[in-house]
Amino acid sequence: MAQQTPVTPGADAAAPPAARDPRLIVTATSPRGLLAAGVRRLRGGELGPLPVIVGLVVICVVFQALHDRFLSPQNLSNLTVQVTAVGLMTTGVIMVLLLGEIDLSIGSVAGASAAVLAALTVHQGVPEWLGIIAAIATGTVIGVLHGTVFAKVGVPAFVVTLAGLLGWQGVQIYVLGSEGTVNVSGDGAIAALTTTYFLPSFGWGIGAVVVAVYAVASLFGERRRSAAGLPAKPAVEIAVRTLLLAVPVFGGIAILNQHQGVPLSFLIFVGFVVVFDLMLRKTRYGRMVFAVGGSAEAARRAGINVDLVRISVFALSSTLAAIGGVMMVSRSFSANLDTAGGDELMLAIAAAVIGGTSLFGGRGNAYSALLGGLVLGAITSGLLLLSMDSSIRYMITAAVLLVAVILDAVSRRSRKTHARG
Repeated sequence: MAQQTPVTPGADAAAPPAARDPRLIVTATSPRGLLAAGVRRLRGGELGPLPVIVGLVVICVVFQALHDRFLSPQNLSNLTVQVTAVGLMTTGVIMVLLLGEIDLSIGSVAGASAAVLAALTVHQGVPEWLGIIAAIATGTVIGVLHGTVFAKVGVPAFVVTLAGLLGWQGVQIYVLGSEGTVNVSGDGAIAALTTTYFLPSFGWGIGAVVVAVYAVASLFGERRRSAAGLPAKPAVEIAVRTLLLAVPVFGGIAILNQHQGVPLSFLIFVGFVVVFDLMLRKTRYGRMVFAVGGSAEAARRAGINVDLVRISVFALSSTLAAIGGVMMVSRSFSANLDTAGGDELMLAIAAAVIGGTSLFGGRGNAYSALLGGLVLGAITSGLLLLSMDSSIRYMITAAVLLVAVILDAVSRRSRKTHARG
């Protein structure tokens, strides 16, 4: 009979800890470790916002070399106001792209909502704040209609929104009447949306709050993950991320304060971007949107109400398009047949794709609207300063869009190669 080795009480506790599995991907808590982790993600096709940021820096350097006023506080302040309307439309269309669908009606929805706003406040004497609410509600109702026809009837989203593009443009023409233009007050609530600028102290306060909230929320979130036994980001990485956020936030505020201060319209735009980003990343609804975009059938089998998600997404898209229409009226002090009737639709979709949202569905974030909007806005602003024809702008925008789509396709292929979907 073999002799058994006696077990000493507490021997397990005294045993050395098991070696970490070398196959696990672990970020070292050092600058070198963070850099290595970043390189590993890039090789795996996780490009993130890096291509857009690099592209934006290159655009700024080129235009500043060609015209010394491009990076002036006044021009950058004007740029932030210019990108607001289309940026809001982009934020909405990103939601639809996450489903792997398209919304071709956002331009017409913005125009129709703008016409409703002007007609109610000028012709009917409705208070401006109430007219703004009515215009936004118009967009919401239109979006619910589009989503219902798509989800419940089964008509492809392309066809539904193409019909909307034509139909709501007709509504815009009908509401504006024979005059074709309705001017709004230049000193009311509508105009204040794009003519209000905050004092420097307010801008610094907003920036400090944003950075502090981000740092505290990140630390709290990682502590919860660590307490639950899940992998968590080290404190060094959180500090680096906070610093990377603080530099553009405070730098931008410093530049805008040299002109008139931080514009209200840009704060509204950024506020919507932040809210939608938190909704997509931190809520159950956001996870359902990504699930439906990844595979509608798999989401349905997991118990997700796919039809309701689709209807709500199209409602959000049209609602933000309506808010964009309100901003257009505010900026021009009028609603006319040209309001959102130009290239706003194509620019909104292009900004979403350039910002990093995939056309294949299931990949993207709300910050694509901000980054893509700034890229297109910078191109437009630079070409205007150089007095170049709009044809040049279209060709450059087309080239940037094509590059963005190619990068998306290449990154998808790289992720599949590295077994990351």
